[in-house]
Amino acid sequence: MSEIRIRRAQAHDAVALAALGAETFTDTFGHLYPPEDLHDFLADNHTPEKLRKSLADPLIAAWVAEDAEGRLVGYAQIGPPDMPHPDLRPDQGELKRLYVLQSHQNLGLGGRLIEPAIAWLEDQGRTPIWISVWAHNTGGQRFYERYGFRKVGEYEFKVGKWRDPEFIYRRG
Repeated sequence: MSEIRIRRAQAHDAVALAALGAETFTDTFGHLYPPEDLHDFLADNHTPEKLRKSLADPLIAAWVAEDAEGRLVGYAQIGPPDMPHPDLRPDQGELKRLYVLQSHQNLGLGGRLIEPAIAWLEDQGRTPIWISVWAHNTGGQRFYERYGFRKVGEYEFKVGKWRDPEFIYRRG
């Protein structure tokens, strides 16, 4: 496996990030949803336009894992939290996405991506930090717990018309 570099995402990464987000979400969760719900979710959440806009927002940041050929193989995105929890405030932070291609999982990239994201939020005093994780993703839950996140709530995550059980985790 070639060397993987972690760097801050830039506006020119928007097209590759949209494709990466759609591919990883579909590979991981696509089998759970009717095709029209998956399509609607991807069209609402994983577009170059939406990513360009978020990367231009000073409250949102992303880090990418890039292979030696310049291909993006993972990313972490953070921003203001927007989950339904009574203790959540807009001046805190949320890890919005942590995606790694299946071909690059179990290589430590999740940790290499989450660490600068957490540090960036903590340096800005945007704590506690929140994340939501699918209720049936026990591997993801264990991963976040290793980084100090603890379950503090539940809600339903919308994918098209579909509703998934989701756990809310908080660090700090």
